[in-house]
Amino acid sequence: MEKDYIPQIKICGLTEVSQALECAALGPDAIGCVFFPKSPRNISQTRAKEICTALPPGITSVGVFVNETFSFIMRKVEFCGLKAVQLHGQEPPELVKQLRRENLKVIMGLFMTREPGLNQAEKYEADGFLIECGQGKLPGGNAKTWDWSSAKPFGEKYPFILAGGLSPDNVTQAVTQAQPDAVDVSSGVELSPGQKDINKVKKFIEQVKSCHIKRQGRVVW
Repeated sequence: MEKDYIPQIKICGLTEVSQALECAALGPDAIGCVFFPKSPRNISQTRAKEICTALPPGITSVGVFVNETFSFIMRKVEFCGLKAVQLHGQEPPELVKQLRRENLKVIMGLFMTREPGLNQAEKYEADGFLIECGQGKLPGGNAKTWDWSSAKPFGEKYPFILAGGLSPDNVTQAVTQAQPDAVDVSSGVELSPGQKDINKVKKFIEQVKSCHIKRQGRVVW
């Protein structure tokens, strides 16, 4: 008998310890901190360390990086105590291998409308892939919805996280269409960049946990 699986959940772009703890109490699988100077959610390593140190066991702390060097990423990993790394630019496959050799979970971002595209997944020996459309000026979903169903075939071969334009109001539809192993949300649960609306976070998590994917879910964090 086929079993239904619930996607994992990451709340990304946290900037305050108190909000990170409030989000963590609602039961996500991962909390993300952004280390990208052009992002309105960019965080100092000191604040990120405070967040990572405060998180309860069982929640994976994820650092999000864009086109940074191995040494830069590892300095943040070691200082903050990050458990996973998400690469969101045009990083080379060798960087993924280097980071995984450090016993880190590594997620590689791939995009529907720009490089690196979904057809390049086999080049990267990542633990999973974050898939989004790639619209907008900045890396990330830029709060824009897209045809989530176009990501579904990718999941037949690779574990993937769905992102881009997700919110409490549309995540059920997105999961149904894409059948992802996990979902990642940031702006869709915010009052302003980096400031989460805890009621929206609660609703988002409740919606995801009422969803099911029609295959065995793969752990990405």
